[in-house]
Formats: sequence, C-alpha cells, structure tokens
Amino acid sequence: MSVYFREARATLRLALPIIVGQVSQMLMGVTDSVMIGRLGAVPLAASAFASGVFSVFFVVGLGLLLPVAVLVSREHGASDDQAGARWLQHGVALGVIAGLVEFALMLGLMGWFHRLGQPPEVLAAVNPFYVLITASILPTLVFQVFRQFAEALGRPWVPMFIMLGGVALNVVLNWVLIYGHWGAPALGLAGAGWATLASRVIVVVAIILWLRRATGFRSAWPDTWWRGLQARRFREMLVIGVPAAVMLFFEVGAFMMAALMMGWIGAEALAAHQIALSCAAFMFMFPLGISMAVGMRVGKAVGEGRHELLRPIATGGLVTAIAIMSVSAIGFAVFGPWLAGGFVNDPGVVALAAKLLVVAAIFQLFDGAQVIGSGALRGLADVRVPATISFIAYWLLAIPGGYLLGLHTSLGAVGIWVGLAVGLAIAAVLLAARFLRLTK
Repeated sequence: MSVYFREARATLRLALPIIVGQVSQMLMGVTDSVMIGRLGAVPLAASAFASGVFSVFFVVGLGLLLPVAVLVSREHGASDDQAGARWLQHGVALGVIAGLVEFALMLGLMGWFHRLGQPPEVLAAVNPFYVLITASILPTLVFQVFRQFAEALGRPWVPMFIMLGGVALNVVLNWVLIYGHWGAPALGLAGAGWATLASRVIVVVAIILWLRRATGFRSAWPDTWWRGLQARRFREMLVIGVPAAVMLFFEVGAFMMAALMMGWIGAEALAAHQIALSCAAFMFMFPLGISMAVGMRVGKAVGEGRHELLRPIATGGLVTAIAIMSVSAIGFAVFGPWLAGGFVNDPGVVALAAKLLVVAAIFQLFDGAQVIGSGALRGLADVRVPATISFIAYWLLAIPGGYLLGLHTSLGAVGIWVGLAVGLAIAAVLLAARFLRLTK
C-alpha cells in the first residue's frame, strides 16, 4: 500500500502547478462570465454560445497536441532530451497549422449560426465577441505546446505563474474595455473579446521568452524550427493525437450540444447553463491537472521500463481526484444559490443555475474518475478504444437521454444535465476497466 501513497504524492507534486495553470486558464472564462453577467442575461447567453463553440475547437486542437507531453516525457525518461527537442519542434509546427485551420473553420461557421435554433437576441449580440475569441485560438494552442514541453521536463511552475499573470491581465482589460474605464470606450461584450485576445497573445510571448533564456532547456531546445521537419514524426504524433482529439471532441461536443438544447428552451436556460458549467468546469481543472500529471508519469515509467508502477500511479491519481471532487460536490449542493448569484442578478437564472449545480454535484465524481482514466490510457499511448468509449457514453447515451429528459419531460434544463451525468458515469467505468485490462 505504501507504493500507492508514494506515487500519489509524487503525482500531486507534479500536478499542483499544472492544476493552478489549468485553473488560471479557466479563470479567464469565469471572469469573463462574471463581468459580462453584469451586462444582463442576453450578453451572458451570447458569451455562453460563443465560448461553447470555441471550446469544441480548442479541445480538438488540444487533443492533437497532447502527444507533445507524452512523447517528450517518454524521451526524458529515456534520458534523450535531444529527441524531446524534435517533438517540441514538430509540436509547434502542428500547433500553428491547427490554429490557422481552426480559425478559418470557426469564421466559416458563423454563416450557419441562424440554423442552430438559438434565441434571435443572442445571435444579434454574439458576432463581435465570437470573432475576437476565435482569433485567440492560434496563440492559445501554441502556448499549450510550450507549456506541455516544460511540464514534461519537470518544470511546471513558471508556466503556472505566466498563466496567473494572464488571468490578472484579463481581469484588468475586462474592467477597462467592457465598462469603459481609464478613458477607454465602453465596448460591452466585444470588450471582453479584446481582453481575452490580448491576454492570450501576451502569455504565449512570455513563455517563449522564458524557455529561450532558461538554462535548463538548452539541451532540449530545437536548433531550427522549420528545417528538418519529418513526415514520420507528424504521423507518430497524429496516431496519438487524432484519437485523443476525437475523444475530447465527443465529450466537449456533448456539452456544446447541451448548450444548443438549452438555447431551444430559452435565453434564461442558456444563461443558467453557462453559470453552472463555468462552476463545474472550474472544479474540473483539478482532476484534469492530475490526469495530465498521471499521463506524463505513466509515459515516463514506460520510457524507463518500470511497468510495475503503472497501476500505483493511476490509482493514486484516481483517489486524489475523487477526494477533491467529493469536496466540490458538497460545495455545489450547499452553496449553489450563492455561487449562481455571483454571476448575474436575474432571479430566474439564479434559481435554475442552482438546480443545475445540484446535478453537477453528482456528476463531479464521475467526471473526475473518467478524466483520470483517459489520462492514464493516454500515457500508454492507448487512445483509439477510449475514443470509442467516449462516443458511446456521450453521443449514444448522454445526449439522447438529455434530449428526452430535457425537452420531452417536465425536468427541462435539469433533465439535460441528468443525461450528461449518466454519460460521464458510463465513461468512467469503461475507461477504468480498459486501463486495468492493459496493465494486468
């Protein structure tokens, strides 16, 4: 049993700055929601819709780039940092390509918004904010590459502080640009978009400057960026990255579909969904950070040939995540109305968001378990079967169930979230069973 506690402590040490970095990134969205919520339910609903679309593209790009952490950590475990430098080089190239392609796709999607059944007042308000956060996809993905590289080499603290600085900058710029302080015009919802874009550009510049100058990365820093790119390395990254991206798409796409169904109910339901989702997604950053640490440690153990540590690493991460999410679940159930009231002053939205947070209190446990399972499997470079599991859990069960419960019963918005909880529970069980099977 001592090995499990030892590995849990080691995972938590690596995960702590990653968690803070993830929370910092999430705080950009949360602070946007809180500050936009002061403008009213319609701007908040518009930001929910735009952020939901952005999130789908972001996680697809993130999934494509997750091999950077897995492959660099494996090379680091084998004491070959020069090989790790090649993965960084190819990761940056892939991040730039993915960012440009996704930017173009998101702009093209604007012409289809009117077909998604959203409230007309929401669609009338969304475009300026949507275009600006869409433009931030490129710096966001490139930052993720450099951040994963630093974390895979055991240097997660500076990226964490850079992200915290980005959050603070985003808050200040929101205050200036949304409400029109310091002589700036009051841009409202568009001001939040400008603040987010500026903050994300600045954090990627900051992390590049740090990595370029820090002595600890000289042996793992590419000599060139565009010469020497190899198709076989891109193929190897995509073998891991494409199924990981598909898996993340199925999960986040399910929440996006839930947001669309909320819009079919009305702007109030969509605003309440955004509030509850912001709270749930904020707490999800804790098990997500642990999952990323588990994936890197599993990959490093594979590189070192220490296969006996695989189950202790994963189990220690799972127990830690469940403990954190249990505290979160209690907080959501007890303080739901108070949390919702911090976002918006609309009594109807607050009451509905509080009900959704009760459901979130239940699925927090399943959400934490499934993300640890997917992280451990990613460390083993096992991503195709988990992608299939995600499709079954979310798109064959969660979304149809949420549709039936939400739009064809009196449960309404709550029914949609019950469907999501069922999907998360099934994914958690199947992913854990898959890991146990591969590590007999």
